[in-house]
Amino acid sequence: MIFAFDFIILLFLIPVAIVALQLKDLLAAAMVFGIYSFLMCLLWAEMGAVDVAFTEAAVGAGVSAVFMIATIFNTKRNSSD
Repeated sequence: MIFAFDFIILLFLIPVAIVALQLKDLLAAAMVFGIYSFLMCLLWAEMGAVDVAFTEAAVGAGVSAVFMIATIFNTKRNSSD
């Protein structure tokens, strides 16, 4: 494992997680969640768990993000913020 690469990914993961939790816009939060999943995919791949990284990329960054964005587009807003 490359310590510097792990540390850089972790430095990106923490702010991305905080931003994803604090965003009020659901579409932006879903996209930031996809970025978080992609960073986790990189971290798993670098640690040697290629099967977990592939699953994270396919499910976390791919399918889940698409489902969340599609759900957001199919909901209606009753109030304006």
